This record gives sequence, C-alpha cells and structure tokens, in this order.
Amino acid sequence: MRRRHLLGAGAGLLPSMLAGCTDGSDGSNSDGDADPTTTAPPTAAPGDLRGVYVQPFREQTARIGRTSAGPYELLVTAAVPHRFWTVTNAETTANPQTDDHDLHLMVNVWDPETETQVPEVGVDVKLTRDGDLVSQETIYEMLSQRMGYHYGGNFGLDGDGEYAVDVRIGGTAAQTTGAFAGRFEDGASTTVTLPFDDDFRQQLAARDIEQSGQPGAVEPMSMGGVPVGVAPAPDALPGRVRTGTPDGDPLRSNDCEFVVTTLPDGGQIADDTYLAVSARTRYNGLVVPSMALSGTVERDGETVAEPTFERTLDPNLDYHYGATVPDAGEGDRLTITVDTPPQVARHEGYEEAFLRMPPVTVEL
Repeated sequence: MRRRHLLGAGAGLLPSMLAGCTDGSDGSNSDGDADPTTTAPPTAAPGDLRGVYVQPFREQTARIGRTSAGPYELLVTAAVPHRFWTVTNAETTANPQTDDHDLHLMVNVWDPETETQVPEVGVDVKLTRDGDLVSQETIYEMLSQRMGYHYGGNFGLDGDGEYAVDVRIGGTAAQTTGAFAGRFEDGASTTVTLPFDDDFRQQLAARDIEQSGQPGAVEPMSMGGVPVGVAPAPDALPGRVRTGTPDGDPLRSNDCEFVVTTLPDGGQIADDTYLAVSARTRYNGLVVPSMALSGTVERDGETVAEPTFERTLDPNLDYHYGATVPDAGEGDRLTITVDTPPQVARHEGYEEAFLRMPPVTVEL
C-alpha cells in the first residue's frame, strides 16, 4: 500500500490544539480520498510579508527507535511523506512528495543531561535491507509545526520487511559556551530497526484541518520527554530581558520573535557585556535557527558598536545568537538586522515566513 496519507475519520482537530487561530469549527474531514499535502498553499500578495499559517493537516508519527550515540540522545520517527521547502538565501525550492515515497523519516538530537536540542550537527541516514543498500541521504535541518526543530527527509522503501536505519551525526557547527564549551564537537553513529508492514503503516495517519491557511499554527506534539525545540520563556532567561520595541510593539520580524537579554559581566560566556538574541516562532515559541544576524548599538544618535552575532548553544540561554559588546549600556538602542534568513527547510505553514525580515530595534 503506497497511500501517502491515511486520513482519520471522525472528529477533526480541536480548536485548543491551534495557536493563534480563533475559528471554532471542529475541522472534521471524512473524505478518505483527500490528500491535504497536494493543496496549493496560500500565497502572499506582491509586496506583502506572508507569515505563519495553520498547516493543512495534522499528522501522527510512529517511533522507530530511541537510542544514545556519543554525547547525544536520538529519537528516530516516521510520518506520512511531506512536501517541504529548502532555502538558499531568501529563495525557497519546493521538494514535493511523490508516489515513490513511503515515509518521512525524522531524527531528533539532544543533550540528555539538560534536554537541550543540539543544532546544526548534520545527519546522514542509510537504509539497508538484508545488507543491501536501499537509500542513503543527508537529511535536512527542518522546522515543522508538529515536530519543531528536527532533521528529516522523504524516503522510498523496497516493499515490506525489516530495514536497518543507520544514523550518523557530526559535531555541531554552532559555538558552544558555558558548561557546553568543548562538547558536541565529535560525530557519532547508531543503528535502529524499522519494521515496515501494514501495522506500521497504520500508524502513519493524517487528518485534514479546516482552519488551514488561517494565521496561527498547530501545537507541537507531545514526544514523551523528547524536546522539540521550544525556546526558553523570556522570564527563564538570565540577565536583563527585553521583548518589545521602544514603542511597545512585540520585537517581531515576519513572524519571528526576538527576545534580547544582556548579561553585564557575561557570566561564564564572556568577560564583558554579552548580548544574546533568542529567536523563536510567533506561535508556540519554537527555536528559529541558522540565521546570520548583525547589529548596531546607538547612544544619543551615535553608533557605539556594530556587533556580529554568532550562532551559539549554551545550557542557560539555549540556542541563541550572541555577541560580546563592551560598549553597550542601559538606555542604548540595539537594531538587529537579519543578513541571512534561517537557512532551514520548512514544512507547510512556514514556507513563506522568516524570509524577508525587516530590522527590529530594542532599547537595552
């Protein structure tokens, strides 16, 4: 059976499982022949900044295996094949699912001690059956409303049977600080087993969402102790935290929200003032990775610093963009410029967000 979606009949998505959507309809859909991922997504009018919208369907996932490899904990799961978009600079390229795809394979990678996701490690997946190679790919860094930050790709299999899934990960490309300094530099590998049969396929279900296309997002799924890349709440961050512009508006650019915190002495990170920018999605607060950010610090109308922010992983600040700025002080204005938008693949609902990102300004 090569159905891309097994649509669940009966009740649809409950309104409480949507963030930012006020439609009270139950979203039910009993049309067993529908394929929500083939529907053309809403498109922004010329000149508009299209943001996040509710994805067309809510999928279930099947666990393939949870295991340790080096300093990492890994979870390998599968869902129905997904259409997704890769990003080069600010241009997207569609990667459609086809009838040759049997599943969307996903890998979550995290630090088991702090339950912090480890970003930018690079993940290679090789599928074999009875020792014969079936498929091998370097899968993509991805953002999904249900799965958050993960690594994924569509795969075709060679019929029913038992497959070995070899997962190889590299060291993180992000700077590590604090108790993470020097960790996650080396790669690791592990193998889990995929029993592909009717029982497994029955777990790969998806259900249409009537609220699809409206501003908002489906809530991330509960992964049973597996982190899905939710950014820390602002009040959980150390330092002096700001979340709004000098005019009181949210510090938001094309549905990416920025939380800025200043650590006057830098703590374990730096000897001088350290600025950390935590980027997260407008709905559900998922980490937005792999951007290039720069800034301008102004005092009394004069530029006093022009920091370049480094992609950084820290146990207290999580994944963020950080810079040491000795001259930054309270009352200064920081303008954050997105030089390169997130170079991360996107599932439906995110493909037009976080691309054209105007600068934002915050008072330090």
